[in-house]
Amino acid sequence: MATRHFLKLSDLTPTELRQVLNRAIELKQNLKEDDIYQPFVGKVMGMIFEKSSTRTRISFEAGMSQFGGSAIFLSPRDTQLGRGEPIEDSARVMSRMLDIVMIRTFGHDIVEKFAQYSSVPVINGLTDDHHPCQLLADMQTYLEHRGDISGKTVAWIGDGNNMCHSYMEAADLLGFKLKIASPQGYAPTAELLKKFAHCVSLVDSAEQAAQDADLIVTDVWASMGQEEEQQKRIKAFANYQVNEQLMTFAKPDCLFMHCLPAHRGEEISENMLDHQGSVVWDEAENRLHAQKALIEFLFHQQGVM
Repeated sequence: MATRHFLKLSDLTPTELRQVLNRAIELKQNLKEDDIYQPFVGKVMGMIFEKSSTRTRISFEAGMSQFGGSAIFLSPRDTQLGRGEPIEDSARVMSRMLDIVMIRTFGHDIVEKFAQYSSVPVINGLTDDHHPCQLLADMQTYLEHRGDISGKTVAWIGDGNNMCHSYMEAADLLGFKLKIASPQGYAPTAELLKKFAHCVSLVDSAEQAAQDADLIVTDVWASMGQEEEQQKRIKAFANYQVNEQLMTFAKPDCLFMHCLPAHRGEEISENMLDHQGSVVWDEAENRLHAQKALIEFLFHQQGVM
């Protein structure tokens, strides 16, 4: 049986993605009812972090614990990865000792190479190009609050970054329309816009993207590794803040999401996280439940029951 990995959202079929989202909702309800479910006692996840994390680390570690397993935190400074051991060698060794691996790093090629040489499932916890685990949480949250997202309109306001890329894949898989508003020079690549032209459009302003939207999403203007560009980006993105005024262009029941951490007064107004349409805290919590559903799915694909 070929090992299944989760490096991009499109590693799941539309049917599998919906299966994972529905299962996440079930697992969430079971946990709230104190229904102990520990199918993976003795299983161990290795968590490789080259980027700092709050939600990713806590959600994966808590999820494995709730499943009866455990998780090991690994950083480059504490392993041979930080001393130049080839990724393929580390993958071969780690996958003989671990049951599943999560990697949060910079270049997407790193997780691709690790997965190529790993005998156990590899999960992308975030790279510069994709953030698929966050999309699982976002799509679960929309499903809980508004039902099926198919046929809806989503507005992405801000940088055409890893989150934006994963939203483009989600639009394709789940059948919604995605409107992207980014400053000149910060849009997704022409290659991706062409690939997803059937469901994604680049618009000229935040207001145009927000018009009649069912969901508005944003992210920080400068991601990890781009701190030196902060002041330049603040100027470039000045007209791309999500605030109460922008929400008035959307549908009355429009939801607002942000993957966090947020910079109040920059990409969002001071009170936007508490806006009546904000589901940010549910979205953050759902990282736990969505990733548990993903882990279960990958283990079952691997024949681990």
